[in-house]
Amino acid sequence: MSEYFNVSEIFGENVFNDSVMQERLPKKVYKKLKEVIQEDREMDLETADVVAHEMKEWAIEKGATHYTHWFQPLTGVTAEKHDSFITAPMPSGKVLMSFSGKELIKGEPDASSFPSGGLRATFEARGYTAWDCTSPAFVRQDAAGATLCIPTAFCSYTGEALDQKTPLLRSMEAINQQSLRLIRLFGNTTSKRVTPSVGAEQEYFLVDHEKYLKRKDLVFTGRTLFGAMPPKGQEMDDHYFGAIRERIAAYMRDVNKELWKLGVSAKTQHNEVAPAQHELAPIYAEVNIAVDHNQLVMETLKKVAGRHGLRCLLHEKPFAGVNGSGKHNNWSIITDDGINMLDPGKTPHENIQFLLVLTCILKAVDKHADLLRESAADAGNDHRLGANEAPPAVISIYLGEQLQDVMSQLISTGEATRSLKGEVLQTGVKSLPDFMKDATDRNRTSPFAFTGNKFEFRMVGSNDSIAAPNVVLNTIVAEAFSDACDILESADDFEEAVHDLIKKQASEHQRIVFNGNGYSEEWIEEAQRRGLPNINNLVDAVPALTTEKAVALFEKFNVFTQAELESRGEILYENYAKALNIEARTMIDMAGKQIIPAVIKYTSTLANSINGVKAACDADVSVQIGLLKEVSNLLAEAKKALTKLCEAADQAGAMEVGREQAICCRDQIKTAMEALRKPIDQLEMIVDKEMWPMPSYGDLIFEV
Repeated sequence: MSEYFNVSEIFGENVFNDSVMQERLPKKVYKKLKEVIQEDREMDLETADVVAHEMKEWAIEKGATHYTHWFQPLTGVTAEKHDSFITAPMPSGKVLMSFSGKELIKGEPDASSFPSGGLRATFEARGYTAWDCTSPAFVRQDAAGATLCIPTAFCSYTGEALDQKTPLLRSMEAINQQSLRLIRLFGNTTSKRVTPSVGAEQEYFLVDHEKYLKRKDLVFTGRTLFGAMPPKGQEMDDHYFGAIRERIAAYMRDVNKELWKLGVSAKTQHNEVAPAQHELAPIYAEVNIAVDHNQLVMETLKKVAGRHGLRCLLHEKPFAGVNGSGKHNNWSIITDDGINMLDPGKTPHENIQFLLVLTCILKAVDKHADLLRESAADAGNDHRLGANEAPPAVISIYLGEQLQDVMSQLISTGEATRSLKGEVLQTGVKSLPDFMKDATDRNRTSPFAFTGNKFEFRMVGSNDSIAAPNVVLNTIVAEAFSDACDILESADDFEEAVHDLIKKQASEHQRIVFNGNGYSEEWIEEAQRRGLPNINNLVDAVPALTTEKAVALFEKFNVFTQAELESRGEILYENYAKALNIEARTMIDMAGKQIIPAVIKYTSTLANSINGVKAACDADVSVQIGLLKEVSNLLAEAKKALTKLCEAADQAGAMEVGREQAICCRDQIKTAMEALRKPIDQLEMIVDKEMWPMPSYGDLIFEV
């Protein structure tokens, strides 16, 4: 019998949220803190001291002995350094438990060991974590006890951003300022703040922990580097939305419980397309909180898996031949009084503010498609994007029939006079209730799709932070809003000017709109004719960060300096080369120490069988001889490919870190890895299963 718990009672119980602050903080201090959060005011030390004390007392009641500044460096994972609440022992030998406002506001981890892309020399160690009071602190409870986690930004001694959070907060301020300018033009004088709202759907795989440990490739790289497809994969589509197995359901239950305690509104769970693949989706939150929550989701998915004898795989392509994993970044813009600027209403053609916002987004995505593509670039995602499972590498926008019709009217006549309406769904079954279907369908092949009152950016990799794509989205839309406001604020006739601008932007950027099948070869050819970039790997995506256009964009809104952009490019190149080098070395290790010896053992068994049968009865051994020849030929091919991979890895390893090394890894190492995998996957289909040195795909994805 599973443990009973009441969701409404446990939700947020480990979060120092608004209700806890309101209950525990003096009214004057609570008011000051809310002003800091909502109005971007400075935090004074007196207020911070009171907040820190109450936060510490609350955390101790939850069992916490330590606190940590929880931050997101450019490593792809979160980081933390734990300090206890104890102070120096008193003469009596006892200790006091204290936590000051200074300790709350600022921490000092060693910055030299985190990626900086050349911003910091190795000997320049000082870095700072700064409390992000807009994202609530929480207590994390696990086998190590309870720890107070304080979300923070991380910057260098000289102020450069060394993390995901700092540029995100900067971009939020940019889009807030420009959105307020825009809505003021339409007479909105009551909204005081505009914030991007995000819901990040998270896909992941689960495999048995014991089988996982027998696969060095999964252990070291997070994906299988060898593996032949089993007789059945995802062809029958029977896993998608299928009944959830009890072992997985028990795991999901524990994941939900952990997340709900942390205030993460885990909403949806289901089986995904590939066997052993699943998805979790939360309710929307302000973007900086959504970023923190998605990190907590990934950490929790991995942590809880161990309790159930499972291993959670977040790599974008853990298994060749079946769908990989991504996360859909659902993005909208909401005012503090609840107005969604991406809500078209029932008559979009009459909603002028919405049409302006929409065409500004068309302009932003068309102008900065390369930046948006770069924001989803990593080594793992290179295996996924462009396949018949994920968006193509070409950025386009899906609007749907209703908005496409409105855009067509604007472009052709300069005025939209109608909007397509939803119709009653005809099922042909009298006992089923009638209901209105949406005015437009969805398009799962589009990388950037309008889905009712939000845009769904589907390119983001399952293992990535959602911070980078949201930094780009916030900033490019802020720029488009700024350009529009510059025109409209100086217009003599606002009504005429706004209609002209909507038509102009719709006409000039219609090439970015595509409502068809993004998986088709015809679309790739059409995209090329339209002049849309097709960037299918990280190495080609990174230069978008440091173009004159990108530098001007980010510096205008104080999101990145040129030095910060250049450093991020260097980090991406370095991480890409490291990832491929680890994969290459893992393949070399597995092939040389496990697979080739196992195949040699099998050939010896075959040869002994041939000789034994001949000696015993001189029977027909042509089958054994044929197998021996086939296996021996594949073995020779594998050994030759292994030698070439070793050479390619040595060549890349001897190069200076940077773009040239990344290019070498992409062109030399990846090619050599593919050449080695081919004969070994063929051998797996021939060699006796008992002799094959690791679990197969069938063992991994069907025996969970």
